[in-house]
Amino acid sequence: MPMLMLGSTSLLSVAMVAVRWQWTGRFQFGFILWNLLLAWIPLCCALVASRARGRMALVALTATWLIFLPNAPYVLTDLMHFRVRDVPYWYDLLMLVSFAWTGTIAGYLSLYLMHQRVTDRMGSAAGWVFAIVALGLSSFGVYLGRFLRFNSWDVVMNPDEIARDVLSRLLNPLDHGRTYVFTLLLGLFLIGAYLTLYAFARLPRETHLK
Repeated sequence: MPMLMLGSTSLLSVAMVAVRWQWTGRFQFGFILWNLLLAWIPLCCALVASRARGRMALVALTATWLIFLPNAPYVLTDLMHFRVRDVPYWYDLLMLVSFAWTGTIAGYLSLYLMHQRVTDRMGSAAGWVFAIVALGLSSFGVYLGRFLRFNSWDVVMNPDEIARDVLSRLLNPLDHGRTYVFTLLLGLFLIGAYLTLYAFARLPRETHLK
C-alpha cells in the first residue's frame, strides 16, 4: 500500500508539471522531475536490501542507499523555486509541495526499512543510532548539494573535491557557520519528523496490544 500511494503521488506530481508545460508553453521544472527520480533510488535500494542475504551485497546496498538518501530530503529545498509568474500562485505551490512531500516520504520509508533491518540484526539501540546518524549525514548531504552543487555521483566521480571541501569545514568550523547551522536545523527537523512518522507507524500495533 505505501508503494502504491507513493507511486500515485509521484504520478500526480509529474502530471502537474506536464499540465503547467501545456498551460504556459514553457518547460521550466524539468529539474524537479530528475530530483524526484533520484529520491526514489534510496527506496529501491532499501527494498532490495531488506531481502538481501549475502553480507557483501547488503554492505554494497547500504552504502549506495546512504549515498543517495540525501536526494530525498533535498526535494524539500526545491520549495525555494516557488515564484508567482504566469500561473496562479496556488498551482505552483501545490505542485512543489507535492514533489517535496513525495520525495521526503520516499526517503523516510527507505529509512524505516533500513532501520528495521539493522534493528533485527543488531538490536534496537543500534537501529536508532543508525537512523539518527543517517539523517544527520543526509542533512549535510543536502547542504553539499544545495550550496556547493555536488550530487551523489560526485562521491565516485569527484571524490577528491568533496573530500577537500568537507575537510575544510571540519578543520575551520568558524569560517563555515552556515554549513553547521543549516545542517543542524535541517537535521533536527528531519529527525523530529521521522520520530513523528515512526510513532504513527507503531500506533495501530500499540493500540491493538492495549
